[in-house]
Amino acid sequence: MSRVFDSDLATELEDLERRALRRRLRTIETAHEPYVKVDGREMLMLASNNYLGLASHPEVRRAASDAIARYGVGAGASRLIAGSIEPLHELEREIAGLKGVEAALVFGSGYLANLGAITAIAGPDDAIFSDELNHASLIDGCRLSRARIFIYRHRDIDHLSSLLADAAQARRRLVVTDSVFSMDGDLAPLAEIVDLARKHRAAVMVDEAHGVGVIGPNGAGLAAMLGLEREIDIHIGTLSKALGSYGAYVAGSRTLADFLLNRARSFIYSTGLAPAMAAGASAAIRLIRSAPEIIERLWENAGYFRAGLERIGFKLAPTATPILPVMIGESADAIRLANGLLERGVYVIAIRPPTVPAGTARLRVTPTAAHSRADLDFALAAFESAGRELGLISAAVSRCTP
Repeated sequence: MSRVFDSDLATELEDLERRALRRRLRTIETAHEPYVKVDGREMLMLASNNYLGLASHPEVRRAASDAIARYGVGAGASRLIAGSIEPLHELEREIAGLKGVEAALVFGSGYLANLGAITAIAGPDDAIFSDELNHASLIDGCRLSRARIFIYRHRDIDHLSSLLADAAQARRRLVVTDSVFSMDGDLAPLAEIVDLARKHRAAVMVDEAHGVGVIGPNGAGLAAMLGLEREIDIHIGTLSKALGSYGAYVAGSRTLADFLLNRARSFIYSTGLAPAMAAGASAAIRLIRSAPEIIERLWENAGYFRAGLERIGFKLAPTATPILPVMIGESADAIRLANGLLERGVYVIAIRPPTVPAGTARLRVTPTAAHSRADLDFALAAFESAGRELGLISAAVSRCTP
């Protein structure tokens, strides 16, 4: 029977291969810094969500190392079973302060935070309204809640308004959105969503996974940038991107945090976050609040690199963030360009369906605050060379690199 099972799986893998959708892991042999060693070769890293370069920052490393020395590596069990170590409480205080809310609760990952929060809050008598381009963890949380799900067109406030009116009889109404959409780099129309939600007595849940550390005062996110900290009912965010660590949080009122502590299954039945991760994330939050120039450098690098790619002749999605989606179209072409860049010493990955819609394959490029201007010029030269060789840009376009 196992041979038949494996044969069925192998057939599906072959189908993914034919459609240029099969994925494989590449081995990274060094820390996530501007240059990494990949399968034995040094390459410029432009595919990481380590936006501020904090994953290997000395202060973040030191905080994590000190926590291991004092508390060990693991948290032992669920925080409700084995007790809750102090670094997690310190981190929750740091998060609440950054977000400008009463309390926060730390989860093991962004996926666990979204599943735990949505399924604890919404059920069969409720209605959830979800942007069509929301992250998979939000989509899965909606599905697992067993609530009635309404999918509104991406950033379409009129469509959301119509759907909210159709669900007036629901016990609870919850609007769920990313703040920064990770594959396009655009922003949710958060102020309009909040206004609409209040008119329809709906709660608002915002996942700031790609917003925290990147936008808003001290990197507090889109809600803070718009002055909506207290208008958002449920703040979600990860510690694994701009903050350079691992884990996630749900933040808001103290009542919300206590409710999730008692009802969120992915919190109750998961081992607590490792002390090193909690301490590292706390150090990262303190760092960006005391040195906002790190965030400014990220934006400067992203602006420089975007302008360079456009001068070369690549088409980018209308991003409003340092996420730079280089639009290619067909998956096979995106893979060819990514491989061409790898050959030239630049690590960028092709993003293909089902992560993005069919026909919109792209390279998701993420310059960070840790890159130098020389790093970015090196990458632009590689993009130009690979793009011309593959016929993806015109040779008539003037060179952008000095």
